[in-house]
Amino acid sequence: MSRFIPPTARAGAADRAGGAAPLDRFGRPLRDLRISVTDRCNFRCRYCMPREVFGPGFAFLPRDQILSFEEIARVAHVAAGLGVRKVRLTGGEPLLRAELPRLVAMLAAIPDLEVALTTNGSLLASLAAELARAGLGRVTVSLDSLDDGVFRQMNDASFPVRLVLEGIEAAAAAGLAPVKVNAVVRRGVNDHTAVDLARHFHGSGHVLRFIEFMDVGTTNGWQLGEVVPAGELRDAVDAALPLEPVEPSYRGEVARRYRYRDGGGEIGFITSVTQPFCGDCTRSRLSAEGVLYTCLFASSGRDLREPLRSGASDAELTELLRGIWGAREDRYSEERSAATAGLPRVEMSYIGG
Repeated sequence: MSRFIPPTARAGAADRAGGAAPLDRFGRPLRDLRISVTDRCNFRCRYCMPREVFGPGFAFLPRDQILSFEEIARVAHVAAGLGVRKVRLTGGEPLLRAELPRLVAMLAAIPDLEVALTTNGSLLASLAAELARAGLGRVTVSLDSLDDGVFRQMNDASFPVRLVLEGIEAAAAAGLAPVKVNAVVRRGVNDHTAVDLARHFHGSGHVLRFIEFMDVGTTNGWQLGEVVPAGELRDAVDAALPLEPVEPSYRGEVARRYRYRDGGGEIGFITSVTQPFCGDCTRSRLSAEGVLYTCLFASSGRDLREPLRSGASDAELTELLRGIWGAREDRYSEERSAATAGLPRVEMSYIGG
């Protein structure tokens, strides 16, 4: 396991309230906010929402416990004042949230804030144009295999690859290109189809990113032996479509970037298990019911719904967020070991990926 190296850079921008932008205990600034708009999903991917846990009898959050669009926009506005420059809407499956383009428009109206979205693509074909008109800047689509049988096995909802591909093309046609396509790779499940994915998106203008299977939550049955190291995937793709490395485009970028030597575009590898990137992590996550988590692998977070609904001022919310981030010392992927295996962790379906 690699050693945690705190970044040497320090944020110098002032927030809109006039104070210094907050740094956590390792000097990492707050730059990204991922917002779950629902805990529901129409897929049952085994690495996220296995059906034996999230089955017909599972109790999802009641509507009155989920943050309203106005509450979400208010948190985003306060976070932008503390240096957040990008919000990403997640779920569950975010496109299941009714009237989502209205929220996108509210967030897009916040100055200096980029709005992105991650989706399983099942509803994207019908919503891409409306989302783009509302101000969505970028979209990431999850697609774990082009093999229809493998994909249906992974999403456990009998949903075909063809409709996800239609959603990707609809997003590109709506101006949301380049579309990023995320594939979680699990040994013995879909690793044999990874190079076919690379071939398909090579030259397409879209950016494929392979993600190592992670121990997010406690229900996905994670085993280290099922992780396909990104280096192994890179070598397999490189043998078929020669690659060369590309420098990161911004601080905290999670994917290790490569480009095809023949000019066929880019591909990325997200290495949370084999090469952790905690040292430059600038992300926080807001769950659908308003709990703020400072790590994807956190066991607990801080409730923002109660202060939002009890009359807290923007100044009070600003100081609350500043304090939460200032106390942050998360670096789970650096500390991952047998000792952490049994620790409780929030499920990915509550806070997105």
